[in-house]
Amino acid sequence: MFAKNAKEKLPMASITKIMTAIIALENKKKDDKYFVTHKDLVGENSMGLTAGEVLSLRELLYGLMLRSGNDAAETLANNFPGGRTKFIETMNNKVKALGLSDTNFTNPTGLEGDGKQYTTAYDLIVITKYAVLNFSLFDEVVSTFDYNIPRTKTHKAYFLENETNLITSYPGVKGVKTGYTPEAGLCLVTYLDYGGHKIIGILLGSDNRRDEMKELLDYSLRSLVVEPPAHD
Repeated sequence: MFAKNAKEKLPMASITKIMTAIIALENKKKDDKYFVTHKDLVGENSMGLTAGEVLSLRELLYGLMLRSGNDAAETLANNFPGGRTKFIETMNNKVKALGLSDTNFTNPTGLEGDGKQYTTAYDLIVITKYAVLNFSLFDEVVSTFDYNIPRTKTHKAYFLENETNLITSYPGVKGVKTGYTPEAGLCLVTYLDYGGHKIIGILLGSDNRRDEMKELLDYSLRSLVVEPPAHD
């Protein structure tokens, strides 16, 4: 419905974690036990994991997507058969399987300084659509505003709040993912289900992702002859 520089290769910051979630969901551990090590505890954004804890895939996905936990991303990658290197290789193979050629992953988090990692707005539309249509747990997680993980014998309790803009202020927004690094700027992927229409909006390198995404969603709905909802 609207595109500007949709094929321009740009850094994506934590938007990376959409593909991290896809690979984790497609390669679940049979015992559903994901072990946290010291090497998983990287970056400022975290769900607060502690080395030695053991969590389930569901628990880690909430930490990954609601809190943008770099620790959750690294835990998922390091528990993968073949380890972190194989996980990243699988991320890139999935991009190719989706028919995309303008995305490259060098880590599961989106942090800078780990090689050349980039995507395009067009590729992110395809990747996000794939995640939304194929994984009910992904939909459940990204559309949740807050989530409690009770304490168990293998990990402490967690309270997680969704950092995705508009999830509580724009009716019909089902969340998905924010991202930011100085290199990438403000990034936002938003999924809207409103008025019988499902819309995915992508912003990379934004200076004001919240207002720009509202404008993008309003424009998209009006182009479908649907009056946008009242929103903050």
